Amino acid sequence: MKVIVIGGGAAGFFSAINIAEKNPGYQVTILEKTNKLLSKVKVSGGGRCNVTNERAKPSELVNFYPRGGKKLHQVFKKFTTSDMVNWLKSKGVETKTENDLRMFPITDSSQTIIDCFLSEANRLNVQIIQNQSMTRIEQIAYKWKITTTNSDFEADKVIIATGSSPASLNLLSDLGLELSALEPSLFTFNIKDERLNQLQGISFTNANIKITGSKLEESGPLLITHWGLSGPAILKLSAWGAYHLASVDYQFDILVNYVGNLKSEEIREQLIKYKSLNPKRKLINYPLFELPKRFWENMLIICGIDDNHSCSDLSKKQINKLVEELYQGRYKVTGKSTFKDEFVTAGGIKLAEIDLNTFECKRYPNLYIAGEVLDIDALTGGFNFQACWSAGWIISDNI
Repeated sequence: MKVIVIGGGAAGFFSAINIAEKNPGYQVTILEKTNKLLSKVKVSGGGRCNVTNERAKPSELVNFYPRGGKKLHQVFKKFTTSDMVNWLKSKGVETKTENDLRMFPITDSSQTIIDCFLSEANRLNVQIIQNQSMTRIEQIAYKWKITTTNSDFEADKVIIATGSSPASLNLLSDLGLELSALEPSLFTFNIKDERLNQLQGISFTNANIKITGSKLEESGPLLITHWGLSGPAILKLSAWGAYHLASVDYQFDILVNYVGNLKSEEIREQLIKYKSLNPKRKLINYPLFELPKRFWENMLIICGIDDNHSCSDLSKKQINKLVEELYQGRYKVTGKSTFKDEFVTAGGIKLAEIDLNTFECKRYPNLYIAGEVLDIDALTGGFNFQACWSAGWIISDNI
């Protein structure tokens, strides 16, 4: 039995390794279009590889997938995050859980995961052929023929795990498979605004962000960067709003509440109370609401409150301006930037084309599809990888 996996990424490698392990007599080959293997694994988690998440219940996991969602419930029942942790442990890779439930190898190095996969592929005699970009795929009788830039291959079963490669998706579209439009997901917001100047690196534990003219709203940690705003709150918005934000060409306004758990009147009341109790204090020296000192100083200056102002000098207009800036500061987003080096794309082959019990294509027996080539994408936290691991395991079980 000849099995060809097209794509040397997370889904491709995990499928190939488990197929070879469960079926020792099969000839398993990975075709990778570049000379780099597992490149996304390499950069994940800032080079530490956020391999999965501690949340193991399918009902919890599905909430982190803007595309895929509840359809993945049955998938995670068959192979969930705890199964992946146990699989890694069986291969000698120990993992750890961080406060936000993200999981990493205890080495804090993505190379640990890469070395594990390469070692297993070598042990199981999985053939890896690089620089093989697929240019054609066709079914001939009961076989599959794959044409690449360098050669022709024949297989009994084929797994497509090419990521969101437009070229591969076009080939699958030529087979008649329906796909959702590709749009970027998980990106940061580009903002040029004097209120953020010289504040790079400042973070907020729990901010609230709204996209005006839509129902999109998220809360969570927020980070000021050289190019604008990032952090989990922004990344969640970019994922859930991927198609909406693309439709407005990434030009939109946001409202930022830097003290996400407080309403405007609560902020105003606390400022007035502080003014009353501390009339001689200079507000610029005493950051309120647990805000970073440098941000607080800059925001007061923006509101016309400098180091010469005592609390008793605060006017109603200045207090109102400060409340507005802290509770719903309006910022114009003028573009997007990739989050670190992690590329995630919304869209791909529609899940209606796939039997999620096997990940086999409904129209073409013995053709399997897994990973980001499918219309599945998730928030940060190891969820995108887990979709790959679960699909790879199910494919290997079925094959």
